[in-house]
Amino acid sequence: MEDKITQEKLKKYFKITEEAYEKAVKTKIADKVSNLESYRVDFLDMIKRYISDAKHFKSKDDLVNAFAALNYAHGWLDAGARLGLWDVHDNRLFTVD
Repeated sequence: MEDKITQEKLKKYFKITEEAYEKAVKTKIADKVSNLESYRVDFLDMIKRYISDAKHFKSKDDLVNAFAALNYAHGWLDAGARLGLWDVHDNRLFTVD
């Protein structure tokens, strides 16, 4: 088992988290929760901040905290998808379907 976070691994997680974030931003709220727009905005703000934090940590060569911040960002993305805050049907990027 690999016990180090490599630049390649971090690059992979940046790519998938940012791709999921962009997809969430571009979608509408799932019909079943159309009254939750303020939560959608809050979630997207938190995700954007965690991605920004990850970039900051990476620029400082702090790969462990960059990786952790990406995981938090993706946790928020998955939670939003599960709640229906974005209407996505992509089990590669989100824990849905």
